[in-house]
Amino acid sequence: MDKQAKIETVMNAAPVIPVVVINDPRAAVLLARALVAGGIPAIEVTLRTPRAAECIAAIAAEVEGAIPGAGTVLDRRQIGQVEKAGARFMVSPGTSPGFLDSAEDSPLPLLPGAATASEIMALGERGYRRLKFFPAEPAGGAVYLASLASPLPQFRFCPTGGIGPANAGDYLKLPNVACVGGSWLAPTDAIAAGNYEIVRKLAAAAAALPRGHA
Repeated sequence: MDKQAKIETVMNAAPVIPVVVINDPRAAVLLARALVAGGIPAIEVTLRTPRAAECIAAIAAEVEGAIPGAGTVLDRRQIGQVEKAGARFMVSPGTSPGFLDSAEDSPLPLLPGAATASEIMALGERGYRRLKFFPAEPAGGAVYLASLASPLPQFRFCPTGGIGPANAGDYLKLPNVACVGGSWLAPTDAIAAGNYEIVRKLAAAAAALPRGHA
């Protein structure tokens, strides 16, 4: 399976990919188990905390059914770090030629970020057809993304940034949206309190969201 097919499998796993900021590997395992139990297997752990790679490694080793990924991947060093941690996919907020060169050398599939037609076309020239639309709401929201479907029909997106349960459906009904990314499935207060049943319920509700694409 090529890397574009692999990232499409990740995007099709559930309507939502949770975007997680966490620094405790044990809590990451409990969180991931709750998400998987609720029907959300693909989990993006962002590299925004000192122990994020350890959290990815713990999920990869201990949570059956999880598809752990790494978010906010920005450079070659981080690519190597998340490969060793056992990540199954990578997500970046944007791209640069050097970063894409490094990503092409990695066995991990990349979901690269783009916000404009020019950025999308440039990624298309590098062989990318599955992209992160970021930051979704500030960049123009579902209306803007819908306007790209006709001129750029070969691309499908995971919009992320400012998306929650109130507006996720606006994106998921679009023909060029495979899934959405959001942090609402991993509320920091519930994690701090060890209340993973809340996470499971949020995940179950997210897993049941309808998608408009074929």
